[in-house]
Amino acid sequence: MRSSRLLSMLLLLQSRGRMTAQQLAESLEVSLRTVYRDVESLSAAGVPIYADRGPTGGYQLVNGYRTRLTGLTADEAEALFLSGMPQAAAELGLETVLATAQLKVMAALPEDLRIRAGRIAERFYLDAPTWFQHVDDLPYLTAVADAVWNQHPLQMRYQRAGSAGERSRLVEPLGLALKAGVWYMIARARVSDAHDEREEHIRVYRVSRILDLQRLDERFERPDGFALEAYWRQWLRDYERRVYRSEATIRLSPRGRELLPYFSTPVVTQAAAASASEPDAHGWTRATIPIESIEHAVGDLLRYGAEVEALEPPELRERLKSAIRALSVRYALN
Repeated sequence: MRSSRLLSMLLLLQSRGRMTAQQLAESLEVSLRTVYRDVESLSAAGVPIYADRGPTGGYQLVNGYRTRLTGLTADEAEALFLSGMPQAAAELGLETVLATAQLKVMAALPEDLRIRAGRIAERFYLDAPTWFQHVDDLPYLTAVADAVWNQHPLQMRYQRAGSAGERSRLVEPLGLALKAGVWYMIARARVSDAHDEREEHIRVYRVSRILDLQRLDERFERPDGFALEAYWRQWLRDYERRVYRSEATIRLSPRGRELLPYFSTPVVTQAAAASASEPDAHGWTRATIPIESIEHAVGDLLRYGAEVEALEPPELRERLKSAIRALSVRYALN
């Protein structure tokens, strides 16, 4: 632990130049007394480190000195793939590993590239979750990630969506996907059919719905030719087709078209744009959009107020009329 901290101090001074004892203490999360001891240890080991006194002083290395101890560990190299997603790295338990890996890379870069890399970090930040999104409780995420990496099967108890209840599953985790701030496990599950034979299916599970988890000691072999990104993209397309099981024809005012990206999903927005008719004399257009169900469509279209009119199917139009009448009574409108 101490040797790792000494190396981190050395790399900090190499990548950032002069740093005060307080800055080193904050970066390394140690006391000032520990910083003073570590500086003495580095100096005793032959590292040319010296201190400038005064209010603008601090510790720094002799000009031109560069350590070669910048090799990444395996964990640090893997964590670099999450360098643009600090929240994801933290959820996977890799926050400290990622910080160390980034520090080593910065220390190994020439000064001009180091300045450019630091400038990017100062100006760009990725925050993946959507606005006002509830953060899932993820007690088993790190265990799932470990099983994915080391190819260990998992025996889990899983809460299915809606009122479908709980199920026990023996799965072979093949990967993790982060979609709009939500973690999903892609796993090969063994499911019994009607003849009590074992069939293997690759399925997607929301990690936050795992109720209990046990890692098995044996290892499994990944399926030949399985590509995580290709599978995930195809699964998303199939999921959207399953969710949107019907269509509706609507009229949109100019204001309604402006509200589409804010009130509807990208799938609905794209469908409306692709099927939109030419505007009439008042700027209204007709479009065909996918809907999950009549019930969902009523709630979705009411958000637009008078900026959208449902034309078909007739059941949707009648349901909206009933809802509007009920609102009129509720607010005592004539």
